Amino acid sequence: MSLPAAFLDTVHHLIPRERRFDDPLSTLAFGTDASFYRLIPKLVIRVESEAEVATLLRAAHSHHVAITFRAAGTSLSGQAVSDSVLLVLGDNWNGRDIRGDGAQIRLQPGVIGAQANAWLAPFGRKIGPDPASINACKIGGIVANNASGMCCGTAQNTYNTLAGMRLLLADGTLLDTELPDSVADFQARHGALLDQLGELGRQTRANPELAARIRHKYRLKNTTGLSLNALVDYDQPLDILTHLMVGSEGTLGFISAVTYDTVPDHPHKASALVVFPDVETCCTAVTVLKQQPVSAVELLDRRSLRSVENMLGMPLWVKTLSLGACALLIESRAASQSLLHEQLAQISASIAGFPVEKQVDFSEDPIVYNQLWRIRKDTFPAVGAVRETGTTVIIEDVTFPIEQLAAGVNRLIALFETHGYDEAILFGHALEGNLHFVFTQGFDTPEQIARYSAFMDDVAHLVAVEYGGSLKAEHGTGRNMAPFVELEWGKDAYQLMWQLKRLLDPTGILNPDVVLTNDPQLHLKNLKPLPAADEIVDKCIECGFCEPVCPSKGLTLSPRQRIVLWRDIQAKRRAGLDTRQLERDYQYQGIDTCAATGLCAQRCPVGINTGELVKKLRSQHADHPKTADWLAEHFHGALRGARLTLLAANSARKLLGAPRLARLSASLTKASHGRLPQWTPAMPQPLRALALHPASHDARPRVVYLAACVSRVMGPAAADREQSSLLDKTRALLEKAGYQVVFPDNADSLCCGQPFASKGYPEQAEHKRQELITALLHASRGGLDPVYCDTSPCTLRLVQDLGESRLDLYDPVRFIRTHLLDRLEFTPQDAPIAVHVTCSTQHLGESQALIDLARLCSKQVVIPEGIHCCGFAGDKGFTTPELNAHSLRTLKDAVQYCDEGISTSRTCEIGLSTHSGIDYHGLVYLVDRVTRARAL
Repeated sequence: MSLPAAFLDTVHHLIPRERRFDDPLSTLAFGTDASFYRLIPKLVIRVESEAEVATLLRAAHSHHVAITFRAAGTSLSGQAVSDSVLLVLGDNWNGRDIRGDGAQIRLQPGVIGAQANAWLAPFGRKIGPDPASINACKIGGIVANNASGMCCGTAQNTYNTLAGMRLLLADGTLLDTELPDSVADFQARHGALLDQLGELGRQTRANPELAARIRHKYRLKNTTGLSLNALVDYDQPLDILTHLMVGSEGTLGFISAVTYDTVPDHPHKASALVVFPDVETCCTAVTVLKQQPVSAVELLDRRSLRSVENMLGMPLWVKTLSLGACALLIESRAASQSLLHEQLAQISASIAGFPVEKQVDFSEDPIVYNQLWRIRKDTFPAVGAVRETGTTVIIEDVTFPIEQLAAGVNRLIALFETHGYDEAILFGHALEGNLHFVFTQGFDTPEQIARYSAFMDDVAHLVAVEYGGSLKAEHGTGRNMAPFVELEWGKDAYQLMWQLKRLLDPTGILNPDVVLTNDPQLHLKNLKPLPAADEIVDKCIECGFCEPVCPSKGLTLSPRQRIVLWRDIQAKRRAGLDTRQLERDYQYQGIDTCAATGLCAQRCPVGINTGELVKKLRSQHADHPKTADWLAEHFHGALRGARLTLLAANSARKLLGAPRLARLSASLTKASHGRLPQWTPAMPQPLRALALHPASHDARPRVVYLAACVSRVMGPAAADREQSSLLDKTRALLEKAGYQVVFPDNADSLCCGQPFASKGYPEQAEHKRQELITALLHASRGGLDPVYCDTSPCTLRLVQDLGESRLDLYDPVRFIRTHLLDRLEFTPQDAPIAVHVTCSTQHLGESQALIDLARLCSKQVVIPEGIHCCGFAGDKGFTTPELNAHSLRTLKDAVQYCDEGISTSRTCEIGLSTHSGIDYHGLVYLVDRVTRARAL
């Protein structure tokens, strides 16, 4: 059934074409969230303002068009998918207002949770909710799902830390509870609605049995159904309304801003891991710890510990634990170290009488602390990594009353065995009786679906009926538990929820079938397929954790969406369907605009590097192997050609002028589909071939200088105030520090192979890499001398899989911090400096070290928010400049007070300079400027 023409007419007049998506590729890509449900929207709209949302809601309300809101799409229960209209937050929802030295913060729904905490960190504060997805999920989803987490409990969730809200009702009406005029206007226009809310509250509080049930349910962690506690906790209709919106999963309105009362973020913390001999002892210890000054108590059953016992870095004793063992990971935090130590002593004493099988005592050591938490955090991905291809990972989320936790855990484990879920693991936030259980499930056959259905029926009866617990503690009701809401709550409470839904959404347009449904089989419908696509990505669980660091997200596809589309293409191919149009669209959306930097792998719970898939696909279409062979064997000739190209571009600049050449070049690049590179004022001037001098034999320590091919070809831009090349500047800095600089033989023929690898020629890439390693071993006297590489991407490629090689390789950051700090005196400059941490620097683990070095050099260091990758991707800034422009679209505003930026990749610096309005240079320029040789 198509959307009404009148509604579409409103959309077409309101939303630019580039923010409307109705093609098969885009609707499938956006039809995916982290849940195991799949609905394909008829229309996806990227909304950029509250006014747009209000107009769309009014039109949808008038024409009975169903609307679903999407923030980050990390929700697990099917609340962010739609077969109608999906409204996705665009870039312009990142506003914040910090008040009272961080005591409160107002946030728009597009802010990532971790970013909010980064803004609050200087004040020693944070928002209360701390979901495991906090590095990816957004405030809109955190509020709409009433998300919590490991330390949040119930006291610090959104519902209990809410200070104000700005919202739109289903008919587009705006209310801002912090603006008296808005409140007065709303009361005048919607007085009847407020009166009805107030009356429902009075009726609920006057019903002792119902009120008591509601209070009991919210004594526990609970996100099943609507937030009925608003009706017993508050008597003012506006308070009832705003608290009903929390946890409503987009079924009652749109939240355009929320104000939090923040909570302390204590700097001192320690963790311990205590393994008890059985579940009963473990859960009894939890009831004791509930009364102690703990910030988190995480339960891990034996199966969850077994799932991670073979991972690198795990303690060997994990393998030796008994069959029934059950562990608690305990954390305590405090404002001072002395208070922390008092708390630790109190906690330890409280459980000293319990029998223990194994124990790691409280430690403040970050190495020990992080290892312990890694055990907990790796359990979920461990199951995902070993599942059978084609199955999905399901993570369920229930609460037992804490006094019945032991019995509940044992009964759940028995259900795993009854239904044959042998791989299922159980862990969770024990202080709240909140347990997550993870299992793998296929949906390809009726038998598989029937097995899942029977299991969920048994779980629902066990948790909700036998134990009076919550079927959803923090993941939201969604489509998954909507059929079980009445079972958990009873008829009266369930009908009250429907009354609220019909009052606030009378036409039923907001996220229908989510939270409340009339379909008892809804949880078994529209199940997402996860067909085999490629072994590189088959373990993807489509969680979306990768998306915040992807430079192409919002321009074309994110890593998650690339995988979704490639899975669909492969499934259609196997079914004999025509995929030619889909593949043509995927070429640009999925392959050409992927930066292939691999940052997605750092965020992925199962370590998937979607860039590796893209490079593999490029190699399948790399149809010039002979040309690649020739270039590999005549690399000095390729560099000569690059210098001539830069010379021609520089001559054209002098002849036409920079503005005219930039316009002409942009047109030619677009017309040639990227075959002709785009010229910008940041384009380098050519460097002459490297002039080598025989190494002297003096007493100075030697360093082999590997100048990357880009450093050997690309000089400064004509307009750059720094006219020394990176090569000259690096050599001067090394010599200032007292080093004898040695170059490898035949330097202009050497290359790490990165250009070949990114173009899909892995054999030629590896040939060049091995050739370079051999040359560096010779130059470094078999690894005796350190090798300094002036470009971090080249360093990263070389250090991967070095095997038995004794090569001692350094990128600029690591070499400066380990070899030059004691040889140079730093005098930090007053002028602010912008820092770009390249993808390769992040992979090398030198991100913080680069920032620390910048702070040695300048009293003011700016690290632009939200820019994880510049999108230049080797040469894509020339051939696909829109990727670079999109990735750096917020850079200029972020660095407006800086005169210079630094990085560790010459090509990245071209794009950074182009889109920031300031010159970006290698780190060595800054270090050289603020240092002098230290007297040794």
